[in-house]
Amino acid sequence: MINTSILFIIYTFIIFLFNFSFSDISENWQLSFQDPATPIMEGIINLHHDLMFFICAISIFVSWMLLRTIWYFNETNNFIASNLTHGTFIEIIWTTTPSLILLIIAIPSFSLLYAMDEIISPSITIKTLGHQWYWSYEYSDYLNTENETINFDSYMIPEEDLELGHLRLLEVDNRMVIPVNTHIRIIISAADVLHSWAVPSLGVKCDAIPGRLNQASLFVKREGLYYGQCSEICGINHGFMPIVVEVVKLPNYIFWVSNKLGE
Repeated sequence: MINTSILFIIYTFIIFLFNFSFSDISENWQLSFQDPATPIMEGIINLHHDLMFFICAISIFVSWMLLRTIWYFNETNNFIASNLTHGTFIEIIWTTTPSLILLIIAIPSFSLLYAMDEIISPSITIKTLGHQWYWSYEYSDYLNTENETINFDSYMIPEEDLELGHLRLLEVDNRMVIPVNTHIRIIISAADVLHSWAVPSLGVKCDAIPGRLNQASLFVKREGLYYGQCSEICGINHGFMPIVVEVVKLPNYIFWVSNKLGE
């Protein structure tokens, strides 16, 4: 007869499969990252986990050394203090070991940094402009019959206008829409003061600076809604200029572009 605990584990696993959803927004009491949707964010999380291994190992070792020193080398256990001041071998060890650890950490770190800066020939370019206190988007790759591009402003939806299921301080009236599995280039600037276009699940945080163009690349691997906020203090309403990126299938994106061009 199957053990009751095994049945409970199987039941819990089945419930998990049918109710699984990605965490693309911050949650109550959240301590870890949001679920990644781009290769860059996956690399950031993997690097973090790798570094945590070294941090935990070093913390345990240093704590053990401190406790051992406090326990054995105190006045109660040692009436006569040691006159040892130098140890060539131990000094070599505590100099070379951190250096080797830093070299090991540097290899994946530099690889990730170069990947974050690389712009692979984009299929779509979107211009993002930060204002006090809203975002503007322009899809310059598409022109209508009057040679006008797709451009719109994105404002936060006030709390009194939220609908059931909307997220307070995170919903906008016009979302930035992009297709899934497509190389996207985001050109970011600001019209007034410093802003920062940041979406955690996409692994993007790029400063918007007046008079300067910064760029970031996106390659989103799954559909969904991804929420972010301005991450640079930009005035009294800094906390009220959210970002919502809607990632859809390519046919749905083409349909959305067609509707925008027809407006």
